[in-house]
Amino acid sequence: MLSKKAKYGLQAIIFLAKEDRKKKGPIPIAELAKHDKIPKKFLEIILLELRKQGILHSKMGVNGGYSLGRPADLISIGQVVRVLDGPLAAVSCVSKTAYRKCDECKNEKSCEIRKIMKQVRDSTARILDGTTLADALKGKVNF
Repeated sequence: MLSKKAKYGLQAIIFLAKEDRKKKGPIPIAELAKHDKIPKKFLEIILLELRKQGILHSKMGVNGGYSLGRPADLISIGQVVRVLDGPLAAVSCVSKTAYRKCDECKNEKSCEIRKIMKQVRDSTARILDGTTLADALKGKVNF
């Protein structure tokens, strides 16, 4: 399930992508928080994490705020979700970035649950990694 953190992050970054198309420059946190009704302190934490990963850029001062760190067509929804929520896999034994063998699993190769969860992970990753912010603005989801 998508956390509030990831949902708020996606809301904020999609708003930034819309504003980026208008060439408005950095958007203050207060404006982002007000626009999407996101608690400001929580949004500050979210945006900082996205900035640390190069997805966003920040500017201090009177005309400061946040903007996209790279073009909207180079930022996937999957990247944002992973930064804010971690691995996409529902179980650790199918994760590409945080693999860990399940304690209760006797044989990964024959585990039916693992096989299903791997398909879920692969499908989720294909959609989220194949859909950029630019696609989201067009209402396009790439399967």
